Amino acid sequence: MPMKSPDAEGRSSLFGRVRRMVGRSSVGRGWRQGSALELWQRSLSFAALGFLTLVPLLIVISAADPAHGQGFAQWLGQGLGVSVASRKKVEQLIALPGQTLRTTTAFSLAALAVFGLSFGAAVQTTYEKVWGLQPARWWARWRHLVWLAALIGLLLLLATTLWQETLANGVATVVSATLFLWWSQHMLLGGRVRWSALLPGAVATTAGLLGLRVFSRLIFSPLIATNTLAYGPIGTVLVIQSWLVGVGAVVYGGALTGRLLHEELPRVARALKRRR
Repeated sequence: MPMKSPDAEGRSSLFGRVRRMVGRSSVGRGWRQGSALELWQRSLSFAALGFLTLVPLLIVISAADPAHGQGFAQWLGQGLGVSVASRKKVEQLIALPGQTLRTTTAFSLAALAVFGLSFGAAVQTTYEKVWGLQPARWWARWRHLVWLAALIGLLLLLATTLWQETLANGVATVVSATLFLWWSQHMLLGGRVRWSALLPGAVATTAGLLGLRVFSRLIFSPLIATNTLAYGPIGTVLVIQSWLVGVGAVVYGGALTGRLLHEELPRVARALKRRR
């Protein structure tokens, strides 16, 4: 059997030490928890349910408030963070407010509400997985309805009031998103986790959404233009769906990051005190 050279053995042992050190660190623990959480698969589910529920519901709700005149399409373009030309493609994809109200039926709204409750249940299940909690009892499903109503209300507020890109509106949007994400975890988890433990996750998720907005401007904006030329309106749908996958990854990954921060920060503080 060929013998390993001393250099090869040294590199192998060094690699092993680095791997063990990373595995014991918070980054390694976060990676393992993210893999166990199946973050990518859950993000795909988030995108599918979000597209089936939030987009149609918000189009109808925004159409019912024509006084503001901007509509959900313009806000969605703002949320994507894409260029003006790409926003026009998004606006062309979505029906005009008058057309929306004329073609909406009670059955379609009821079906969308059912999908919306499934959306809330999916988010709740992931939050429970993040914190290692048992699934909530069946009678706690009223929380999904309250959460969905609050989410639609927040997005409608953003679409009709805070959609313009000004400094004041930007600050209000960030604060509103952070408070909503903080409350969302508390509501869907049924108060089983302290408010103080949930705050880092809300802050991390908001920061991630801001980063996604920058990424969208760099990547999704040109993609909308090229995909529309190649595939027509379905190209815009594919980009929006990809963006929703990113939103799901940020929402779930932010909650996981928040738990890691909640657990690691006290350890770091104790270690610093011992060194003093």
